[in-house]
Amino acid sequence: MTTVTLFTRKGCHLCEKAKEIIFSLKKEFHFDYEECDIEERDEWIEEYGLMIPVVLIDGKEVQYGQIDKITLYKAFSKK
Repeated sequence: MTTVTLFTRKGCHLCEKAKEIIFSLKKEFHFDYEECDIEERDEWIEEYGLMIPVVLIDGKEVQYGQIDKITLYKAFSKK
């Protein structure tokens, strides 16, 4: 099954919006969801600190910053 990973941090309003968009797509595309707070690991802070939210599908980065439904929809459609 496809896995969607959302890298986020506390107090991030763009992250909350990204999460809403991701879950709106769950009705059409079946996937597992995991959420990772970048504050939990130094390597995540280094890699994603200025980019959050960051969405990965099966470990591949598909979008960051302003997350939009169309881009995610296209990424899921390629699966």
